[in-house]
Amino acid sequence: MTSSLPGWLARLYPFTPRSFTTPRGARMSYVDEGPRSAEAVLMLHGNPTWSFYYRELITALVPTLRCIAPDHVGMGLSDKPAGYDYSLATRIDDVAALVAQLGLTRVHLVVHDWGGAIGFGFAARHPALIGKLVILNTAAFASRHIPRRIALCKVPVIGPLLVRGLNGFAGPATWMAMHRRALTPDEKRGYLWPYSSWANRVAVSAFVRDIPMSPACRSWATLTEIENALPHFRDRPALILWGGQDFCFNDHFLARWRELLPAAEVQRIADAGHYVLEDAREEVIPQITTFFRGRD
Repeated sequence: MTSSLPGWLARLYPFTPRSFTTPRGARMSYVDEGPRSAEAVLMLHGNPTWSFYYRELITALVPTLRCIAPDHVGMGLSDKPAGYDYSLATRIDDVAALVAQLGLTRVHLVVHDWGGAIGFGFAARHPALIGKLVILNTAAFASRHIPRRIALCKVPVIGPLLVRGLNGFAGPATWMAMHRRALTPDEKRGYLWPYSSWANRVAVSAFVRDIPMSPACRSWATLTEIENALPHFRDRPALILWGGQDFCFNDHFLARWRELLPAAEVQRIADAGHYVLEDAREEVIPQITTFFRGRD
């Protein structure tokens, strides 16, 4: 997919994707734009998005900052192997290996959705590398809150049929994750383009199945370790920008972030949805840009 993007997509996503081979042998696509330095803003997406979610933020930051935005294996322009270990721990391994390969010595995080657990999982392993934090409608701690529509997608047999067969996760997200405005037809196509078939939706389904809802889930212990490490980042400059109309990561999760990072600057945008960076970009992107260009 990296070799030739359709013209309509290349206009929205005007980057040259690069490739990295993960420790388990899959090709990970990533964007690496801006000044070459050992310091970078690492942008981690969730499910069912890809680095396309960060396209406008990358464009805003690259005049002065190096921006790195990977597509998790199975997502976006990365390989979508059927037999990959699509677990939270593996996602963290992949990101850690990419950061090491790039030789980064300071990493600022921007995280959204599953990117929160992945990003803070990386941070928990490498706290000395971590600089500033931007948190966008996400979680990095255990919770038993889950919308019924997402819980249905976790049900054996039924879930894969809905998510992989009917595109019943990525498709509805293009309108359910927005509130203030609707995605344009090309923006909607951009989010869905990597997920055009049963095979290409393997990780969309795997991400849903990996949501840990109890200690019996394989990623529960990993997520608990990440949660226990979060207080170590209270001294980092942090900005929380929160869409108040998120059907999934609602104000319950925002309240928990306030407890965990009490010194963080917080703005709740009442009429923005889950895709807050997309839905309220005229507010959010300037705030993030100002935050990163300020002094630590």
